[in-house]
Amino acid sequence: METKRKTRVGRVVSNKMDKTVVVTVETARHHPLYKKTIKKMVRYKAHDGKNECGEGDIVRIVETRPLSKEKRWRVVEIITKKEVLEIQPREIA
Repeated sequence: METKRKTRVGRVVSNKMDKTVVVTVETARHHPLYKKTIKKMVRYKAHDGKNECGEGDIVRIVETRPLSKEKRWRVVEIITKKEVLEIQPREIA
C-alpha cells in the first residue's frame, strides 16, 4: 500500500549545519469569528545531503522517516535560488 507523504514549500533560513537546513513554512488562515487573516510560521529541519541549499532559497520538502532527533523532512528540490548581487569596489565609491 502506497502512502501519501506530506510536502511543504518554504524558505531556507539557515544552512549552518552539515547536511541540514532550517526551512520556514508560512501559512495564512482566516479566523472564524473575527475574519482576520492570521499568518503562522513553522520551522522544519530538513536533510540536504549534498549541501546545495543556501539561505533565501525556496525549496520543496517532503516528510520522511526520522533521520535524527529533530529531522523528519528532506529537501526534494530547490525551486528558486536566491539572487546574489555582485558589486565591484569601484561601483561603491
